[in-house]
Amino acid sequence: MGWLRHPGILAAALLVTGLLVGGCGPGRGLGGCGPAGRGWLTGAGDERGGTRGSEREEIRAPWAGVAGRVDLDVGDPVTRGQVLLGITPLQSAVLDPRSRAEAEARVAAAEAALASTRENAEAARARAEYRKAELARVQPLADKGVVSREALDQARMEHLAADAALRAAEHAVSVARYELEAARTALAHSSAVMEGEPDERVPVRSPIDGRVLAVQRECEGPVSLGELLLVVGDPHRLEVEVDLLSADAVRVQPGTRVLFEQWGGEAPLEGVVRTVEPVGFTKVSALGVEEQRVLVIADFTSPPERWQRLGDGYRVEARFVLWHADDVLQVPASSLFRPGDPDADGWALFRVEDGRARLRHVKVGQRTGLRAQITAGLEPGDAVIDHPGDELADGVRVSER
Repeated sequence: MGWLRHPGILAAALLVTGLLVGGCGPGRGLGGCGPAGRGWLTGAGDERGGTRGSEREEIRAPWAGVAGRVDLDVGDPVTRGQVLLGITPLQSAVLDPRSRAEAEARVAAAEAALASTRENAEAARARAEYRKAELARVQPLADKGVVSREALDQARMEHLAADAALRAAEHAVSVARYELEAARTALAHSSAVMEGEPDERVPVRSPIDGRVLAVQRECEGPVSLGELLLVVGDPHRLEVEVDLLSADAVRVQPGTRVLFEQWGGEAPLEGVVRTVEPVGFTKVSALGVEEQRVLVIADFTSPPERWQRLGDGYRVEARFVLWHADDVLQVPASSLFRPGDPDADGWALFRVEDGRARLRHVKVGQRTGLRAQITAGLEPGDAVIDHPGDELADGVRVSER
């Protein structure tokens, strides 16, 4: 008790005790206080989006082959029909010793088969000439009645059969010649012996006027069917793609006003929703939660000179104006709470009347993140308590702090 002999310490202790008791007492301020007022209120949904070209074409390989070097850079202008690159057929495989020996054997076999078919053709030609001469001898004798008509018909039939056999032998010679050419081609066309430029190169042309937006590969090399090579589009014809939660997308419809913020300019850009895609997709959020999202496409309505510095793939913050009113009775959203009375429903707040907090049940209309519309239970100018504490009750004396 020696500290009681020092008046300074005693005075300080009494002052701290008085402040603590006064600050926690029911007659002191328990929250901010402000009047309910009328003014404009806007309900909006915010989401991150990005720009993309409305005329965007992906140039893909129409067939498998070897794509030539691309001499274009991102941003270079292109015109409709301009050759972007060329694709040549895939080169023949290099023949290893075993494959080369087999190819040489097939060439030799094709040469022997061609020689055999030529000999068969010569034999067929000799038979055809003999049957032709035999028919020429029998024909006059049959006309004079020396031989029967049956012998004449037999000679004519054998002549036709010999001609058909000759034509078949000649066709067999052609087939053997083509097989020999194929065998020689397989042996000659090898990547190890091919030199110079390829015999065939098919050009790939631009389908639109615009600029190069992306180059997937610049160097020459093999490509597969459907592989992405280039992306071209018009960077001055942009649209905004925003993926919204499906629960938010159902409140957006074509024609909804959109404000684009944080795009790099000083003032927000304006736009309008063109379409809400009817099919959603699953996306994993940064917290690892699977979300169902829907793509919403919007067009700029601001003058083009204001957003011409934007390009394809630029980030913007899209604010969808879901509703707007110019004369709304509103209060801070933090002043509202659910009443503890189980028989009551809806919302409630504390209104300041004659220095005391009075519980009032109100009807809430539209809500934003910070403000709420009051449709019944409150008058303009009424003072309401912001952030009321759990210890605040009806009839407690309060003062603004």
